Amino acid sequence: MRELVVLGTASQVPTRTRNHNGCFLRWDGAGLLFDPGEGTQRQMIHAGVAASHITRICLTHVHGDHCYGLPGVLSRMALDRVPHPVHLHYPASGDPVVRALVSVSSPGIDLRLHPHSGPGPVAEGLEVRPLKHRIETYGYLLREADGRTLLPERLQGAGISGPDVGRLQRDGALGAVRLEEMSSPRPGQRFAFIMDTAPCPGAEELADGADLLVTESTFSDDDGTLAQQYLHLTAGQAGELAASARARTLVLTHFSARYGDDASLLAGQAQARAPRVTVIAAKDLDRIPVPRRRQPAREGAGPTAGIGLNHDGSS
Repeated sequence: MRELVVLGTASQVPTRTRNHNGCFLRWDGAGLLFDPGEGTQRQMIHAGVAASHITRICLTHVHGDHCYGLPGVLSRMALDRVPHPVHLHYPASGDPVVRALVSVSSPGIDLRLHPHSGPGPVAEGLEVRPLKHRIETYGYLLREADGRTLLPERLQGAGISGPDVGRLQRDGALGAVRLEEMSSPRPGQRFAFIMDTAPCPGAEELADGADLLVTESTFSDDDGTLAQQYLHLTAGQAGELAASARARTLVLTHFSARYGDDASLLAGQAQARAPRVTVIAAKDLDRIPVPRRRQPAREGAGPTAGIGLNHDGSS
């Protein structure tokens, strides 16, 4: 299962219906918790996210609405005796804050700290890029390795069927026939998480080709001066980012309390800049599936897909 669970959608000031920021991503057997603000532990209960589901915690930066829920989450994990290691990623300059938050949480879990201070991979399939905010801030990119899609008409033409298809997938060749000849490239899925930032190259790199793009939308276009002052995105800028990046689904979150509980204005401004992108103004406890993998058109047919292969060769 690959699914985003929205735990909170408020920015600095929560509202009656919006908890402080926070998202949980189910990605096959992994569970990534992003930017747990205050109240995240309680939101997890409402959303049905068990503490044992968390394998990584990713902080974009150490402003309170993005990390003050950390002690409660860690304490709950200790109470539940989570047996697996938990990896905590965060900007290196925030190390004193992170260690202070960890110090007031209950001990008892195998917590492994991973500060980062530049762009690049931080774990297998997980990368960061610097953003433009008032303190050191990074966005996250979870990228599945590219795979291949088998083309049934080519398999039929080569007389390959039954168990031989599996051998071709597993070994990459069957006699003189290579897997590349019987398939087409298929990009792996991409998930990007971009919080407090002004428009910048790092945000563009993260968003590029994202299947599911989660980004802040703190201000409306009408409050662009405030966005520029505090180094945040307007809704229109979030839409522009998604459109230029050819993202498929844009999830807006981190809304200023000045707009109340109705984010339709912000969603409309983003959609106007990204007419070909699915735009969702997130609500607390929303569950949003990662879009299915992009599939190439089958030769000689319409846009139907061939037989999908994961990057490890499985279907």
